[in-house]
Amino acid sequence: MIRKLLVLTTLVGMLGATPTLAAHQCRDAKGKFIKCSEPAKKAPALSRGAMTKDKSGKCRFTSGPKKGQFTKCK
Repeated sequence: MIRKLLVLTTLVGMLGATPTLAAHQCRDAKGKFIKCSEPAKKAPALSRGAMTKDKSGKCRFTSGPKKGQFTKCK
């Protein structure tokens, strides 16, 4: 019973410390706050060349796991 209580309090303490650890990422070596750099934005999953229009004017994927499926034309 005591072990379960100790494990529970340890887990609660770790969950409470997580936001404070994330806040320290925007500091320099001396501990002063600096502007946090935003994570790089990912490129779109499909480029414009990965789709084609068929005879009826509907767009389809030309490659990848969704090859041949209909999609919205851009």
